[in-house]
Amino acid sequence: MNTKIVVDSSASLYTLQGVDFECVPLKIITDDAEYLDNGTMDAVGMAQTLRTYKGKTSTSCPNVSDWLAAYEGADEVYAITITGTLSGSYNAAQLAAEEYQQENPGKRVFVLDSLSTGPEQRLLAEHLRDLLAEGKEFDEICEEMLRYHKHTHLLFSLESLANLARNGRVKPAVAAVARMLGIRVIGQASEAGELDVLCKTRGEHGALERIVLELKEHGYTNGRLHISHCGNSAAAERLKHMVKAVFDGAKVDISECGGLCSYYAELGGLLVGYEDAEA
Repeated sequence: MNTKIVVDSSASLYTLQGVDFECVPLKIITDDAEYLDNGTMDAVGMAQTLRTYKGKTSTSCPNVSDWLAAYEGADEVYAITITGTLSGSYNAAQLAAEEYQQENPGKRVFVLDSLSTGPEQRLLAEHLRDLLAEGKEFDEICEEMLRYHKHTHLLFSLESLANLARNGRVKPAVAAVARMLGIRVIGQASEAGELDVLCKTRGEHGALERIVLELKEHGYTNGRLHISHCGNSAAAERLKHMVKAVFDGAKVDISECGGLCSYYAELGGLLVGYEDAEA
């Protein structure tokens, strides 16, 4: 039985040890260039370029054919996508699943809408890998992933909202005010998979303190917590130490944002994926 885990590149996860794994890339498109988020691009360099770029920018999700190619050869596929509220990746993965199963009777595909992005997707993929290592059956794994997903969450701290405003995710006036006042926006992925602004802070230290407070209020105790950053390793390290100081036994690691997450988080942005106490 050949089993495969497939994610799109919004997970910022391009390899996963111990399992047959594939990452389907999204694209970041400008009038001057096209960036393929395949794990080899310079995500920070792109973010630096776009910081002063005045032209149009957009993103493009994988199509049905891209997902089908990733499923190829597997008897059982588990796919995890960026939130379907903000991208067509989930719909494409689902359509590909239906086509793959029709053309390959007996093969099975489970598609999970993460309702999130980045490090929360990574948590989901790693939990899935662990279930496969335990020898769980397909239906049991699907049921457990739906349960576990209710107990994973995403927080973010952003220094700039420019690209979110360009793509209609926030109002341009909000992005402009945040830029002028040096405000950092603290938010979360909502239960509906939308960007939910929780508060605004001034200064990086205040933003990090607020993230720790939000972790307390949202039920984090000492489970797994992934911090992803866009060109801001110093803040990521500070946050890691703050979390470990407050939550005894916290399992924290740090990674860099991939292309898609760097596009939306922008330079200085932090994304935090974590498990609550019931995970």
